[in-house]
Amino acid sequence: VYYDPKVAAICIVAREGKVLMIRRATELGYGLWGLPGGYVDRGEVVEEAAAREVWEETGLIVEVNRLVGLFSQTGSPVIVVAFAATETGGKLAPGPEALEADFFPTGKLPELAFPRDTEILAQWQGGSS
Repeated sequence: VYYDPKVAAICIVAREGKVLMIRRATELGYGLWGLPGGYVDRGEVVEEAAAREVWEETGLIVEVNRLVGLFSQTGSPVIVVAFAATETGGKLAPGPEALEADFFPTGKLPELAFPRDTEILAQWQGGSS
């Protein structure tokens, strides 16, 4: 028996020197902030899942540009695939899994649901966005 890991896809979307974040409306990390993203459905292309999750959570349409990295932690079944993405349309509005959606300077982030988001943003800033 093999227990497969779960794959989550997130996007870093920048606008005017700030990054898109959502205030979570789901049980894990409720009320705290994080990068928009979620689980990849079976058979779904990872980049398409990342863009879908941004749209579902923020109302924004994005184009995935590049892979930022893969992130995992000991003891966690979740592998996070992080992408840099460009906003191409839509209107910023929180979806059903978000209490709020807004852009924040990377140096002044709100309280994060997942500390790994800091690591992901640092990796993103180290590459070209």
